[in-house]
Amino acid sequence: MFAWMDKAVLAMAILRLLSGTIEITAALIMIRLNEVSKALVVNSMLALVGPFVLMTTTIIGLIGLSDRLSFGKIFFILLGVGFILYGIRK
Repeated sequence: MFAWMDKAVLAMAILRLLSGTIEITAALIMIRLNEVSKALVVNSMLALVGPFVLMTTTIIGLIGLSDRLSFGKIFFILLGVGFILYGIRK
């Protein structure tokens, strides 16, 4: 079906679709629960999903580009993603 598409791009897109589906499902759960304390718990669970998807899609993309990027460039890209995650957490 997607034979013409790069496998790395397809994997990244599927992860983002899955992440979006999880986000929408969480929003619907929050609406259904209709309590701030329970909605906050659901929101806290989402805090685990976002960074995981960011790291996974970045790694898949870097693997897809690994034949075109030097080790130094890959290192700096991963370092930048690490700084983003560190900045979000602190």
